[in-house]
Amino acid sequence: MSADVAIGIILISQTVAGILGNSSLFYNYILLYFKAYKLKHVDWILMHLTVSNFLTLLCKGIPQAMAAFGFQSFFNDFECKLLSYLHRVGRGVSFGSACLLSVFQVITISPEDAIWTIFKKKAHKYISCSLYLTWILSLLFSIVSLRYMSAKLCNINNTGLKNLGYCSSLSFDKTAQVLHAVYVIIPGAICILFMLCSSGSMVLILHRHKQRMEHMSRSNIFPRSSHESRATQTILLLVSTFVCFHTLSTLFTICLNFLVNLTWHLVSVHAIFSMCFASVSPYLLMRNGFSPSIHCFAWVNYQKS
Repeated sequence: MSADVAIGIILISQTVAGILGNSSLFYNYILLYFKAYKLKHVDWILMHLTVSNFLTLLCKGIPQAMAAFGFQSFFNDFECKLLSYLHRVGRGVSFGSACLLSVFQVITISPEDAIWTIFKKKAHKYISCSLYLTWILSLLFSIVSLRYMSAKLCNINNTGLKNLGYCSSLSFDKTAQVLHAVYVIIPGAICILFMLCSSGSMVLILHRHKQRMEHMSRSNIFPRSSHESRATQTILLLVSTFVCFHTLSTLFTICLNFLVNLTWHLVSVHAIFSMCFASVSPYLLMRNGFSPSIHCFAWVNYQKS
């Protein structure tokens, strides 16, 4: 089996698995919504995260897999620009949703004497605004990608192009390379900083909660506390996975930015890492009880509106 075919199989498997997992998660939330059951605020964040996963898988996984199987001149100039734009929008919304999820959870579980309590009463009111703001900023900042993407057939004799497999990218000059690297690093670094701070706070809160429960007898609030602890542990796992995969993806993006002659395998590895979180995250959520069951819909976690 050739390396290209092996990479194509990995990309197809990753894309199909991610689409199936995200479809299952999104379908159940939509079904609950139309059955007039009130979704929790965390569920709304996860729905937006699921949509961003779809954009990543459809706009990166499918074209890259097609290129691995030899369809490397399939898209025209407009289609290349659109795919690149939507992929960057999905990446931006993914960053914003994961950051918002982490911050909202630490505000939710924070005790009354914690610093996060200041935002506790107002956090629920700003979830929708924050999600819409994430989409608006992602749509605006992703416009810069339209300038540099191009179809391979449109510029086949242009030596200033980088081969990305299914499309091409214009080579940057030194100044543009640095600016583009800053453009890639800074927003992600800010989100990751917020996630690390909130995750550290969640770990500390869980540790203190465990110590309190060891010295308390069982009471009526124990099941609720246990449920919140499991939800927090799931979000910590999700955020840790997000930070790991997106850090690797960002490092590969910077390498592709500064390298002039790109190898096909480096481009493919970058595509695989950029889709890892979108493929894995729905299964992490469903495995840890963060998704309504397909059969019983886990009515216990929802309130009738």
